[in-house]
Amino acid sequence: MKRKEKNKLNKFFNKFSQAVTKGTGSPLAFIMAIIVIVVWGVTGPLFGFSNTWQLVINTGTTIITFLMVFVIQQSQNRETTAIQLKLNELIAANRNASNRLVDIEDLADDELAVLKKFYVKLSYLAETETDLFSTHSIDEARHLHTSKLKPVREEKLRPANEEKRIQE
Repeated sequence: MKRKEKNKLNKFFNKFSQAVTKGTGSPLAFIMAIIVIVVWGVTGPLFGFSNTWQLVINTGTTIITFLMVFVIQQSQNRETTAIQLKLNELIAANRNASNRLVDIEDLADDELAVLKKFYVKLSYLAETETDLFSTHSIDEARHLHTSKLKPVREEKLRPANEEKRIQE
């Protein structure tokens, strides 16, 4: 499929899914669904509660559910992306925020678990503070980590002949 055709199809499906999601999430759609169920229930005695009568509602609800999964998923994906972009903008714009959290949703599960442990610890530290306005941040953690590594880095940067002099 050509790029222009694919782009048109994507735009159409985006608009379609937004309209369907908005429409089906409305009170009117809910009332209509209730009416369909009531009408179906009332017609039960007319059709003798037959297998065909049951099959009508089962088939109808299955088809609608199947199609709605795709429409709702499209709408949800779009909204999630928009929220992630907004959060990324807030992180990038905040001088005190860690830019490592931009696109955090792309990290592996084990990497997310490590970050979660850090924030759980951060939460614990915040709870134990008596000062309501004190804070702990990733920047503080990075500063502490950097200060711990500084002697190790300086040692690695020493010239080889200085290393020999130290050993002698």
